[in-house]
Amino acid sequence: MTAATRTGTAIDVGIPTVRTAPSTAGRPDVPELIDTFGRTARDLRVSITEKCSLRCTYCMPAEGLPAIPSARLLTGDEIVRLVGIAVHRLGVREVRFTGGEPLMRRDLEGIVAGCAEHVPGVPLSMTTNAVGLEHRAAALARAGLGRINVSLDTVDRAHFAELTRRDRLGSVLAGIRAAQDAGLAPLKINAVLMQETLSGAVELLQWCIEAGCELRFIEQMPLDADHEWARENMVDAQTLLDVLGARFDLRAIGRDDPSAPAEEWLVDGGPATVGIIASVTRSFCEECDRTRLTAEGTVRSCLFSDREVDLRAALRSGADDEELAQSWRAAMWDKWAGHGINAAGFVPPQRSMGAIGG
Repeated sequence: MTAATRTGTAIDVGIPTVRTAPSTAGRPDVPELIDTFGRTARDLRVSITEKCSLRCTYCMPAEGLPAIPSARLLTGDEIVRLVGIAVHRLGVREVRFTGGEPLMRRDLEGIVAGCAEHVPGVPLSMTTNAVGLEHRAAALARAGLGRINVSLDTVDRAHFAELTRRDRLGSVLAGIRAAQDAGLAPLKINAVLMQETLSGAVELLQWCIEAGCELRFIEQMPLDADHEWARENMVDAQTLLDVLGARFDLRAIGRDDPSAPAEEWLVDGGPATVGIIASVTRSFCEECDRTRLTAEGTVRSCLFSDREVDLRAALRSGADDEELAQSWRAAMWDKWAGHGINAAGFVPPQRSMGAIGG
């Protein structure tokens, strides 16, 4: 029985421990989102929905995630207000919209436009599966979206349909072309590294080079809704490098930014590159600069922490911007040192990636 078919309990929809702001004892009186390990969060990920148009096997059960009642979701205006607080009061320098699938929200263009107006000059991006993007890419660019990351694990139609449980590869490729035509660049492709996709890694990289897209492979993390992830079944970064290295000449160039999750390699002398986000085997937690806002308006300081601080309730109870900022600061002050995937006794979070936002 999957998480989506069990009903009547909090864990079914991935509700974590939601609470008021934790203690800020010992926290310096500074506006930024600092934590007790000396990190500062400047990259905001905003999940705007739990809904998705695909059912990727490593993310969602076949039935999809249980729907969140609309009254519990942040409205477009509430998202814009919180993004404004993050930028103007907390030092956030970059905002990315995620899901679920952000294209499932009809007011996405309005959300982007509102944020662009309230935080001019701050880069706005989006992670999407690109299904239907061909019809909205131009409007999103006009609204103020700067670039997109597209989740795409294979360019083989049959394999795509098997992995996503939907035969929509054509729509994804059309969306990528439309995004490029609209100037949403650089366009990055995110591919989850799995046993099922390893044999197609060379083909995917070749396609990305020819299509003018930047490819990044991501080690699979224990964030699937069915909780079937197993460390022994995971494909690690070195295995991928061995496979790609048999076809391409790869030269390590590392990271331009220590907080960037992807290590990069120059492909056949360049200019093309390929990145690997080795979240499990080459953890970068000590450099993490992210803060996350769930679709329900809770601050999540780490992908793997089920402790969240509820801003929506405070916002709807009349809290002013500084009160909301203080709660957000407290949530991030409480951030964990790291995900602890390789530690004995590791327990995956209740929420899956589809419910958290990427």
